[in-house]
Amino acid sequence: MASIQNRFPLLLTLLFFLSLPLSSCSSSIHDLLRTKGLPAGLLPKDVRSFTYSETGLLEVYLDRPCLTKFDTMAFYETVVRANLTYRSLAGVEGLSQEELFLWLPVKDIVVDDPKSGLILFDIVLAHKQLSLSLFEDPPDCNSDEGNWVSRIGRSDLCDFF
Repeated sequence: MASIQNRFPLLLTLLFFLSLPLSSCSSSIHDLLRTKGLPAGLLPKDVRSFTYSETGLLEVYLDRPCLTKFDTMAFYETVVRANLTYRSLAGVEGLSQEELFLWLPVKDIVVDDPKSGLILFDIVLAHKQLSLSLFEDPPDCNSDEGNWVSRIGRSDLCDFF
């Protein structure tokens, strides 16, 4: 009888956690970005899944490449990787922005001072400051099955950098 009484609090605790809705146990990538001081709209709505390791490596998986627009066109590959720290995505892979008819890879994204209302993008050749308000909401993806990538030669340009 004593062994049942010793296990009763454990059983109650287990039942309590099993009764919680699953949504309270899981988090979206957009929630994770917010908790790290970044706007949710840095990644599109169409995220299939993501992993975030203890070392800070973030890997985001999309069903297909994604084309969207902020101030200029942005292209997300099917896998986007970066090191996520507070207010920063460093060493970004899989995200490019169109600048002056060229597709340039985004290397880092930083919010130095949230009060400034600005976010900094390091795009290989330059640093670009944009309004945080452009990234409040996750954007929709536009896709034409990836055919536009070959038409503009984006993949060749990214191999160059």
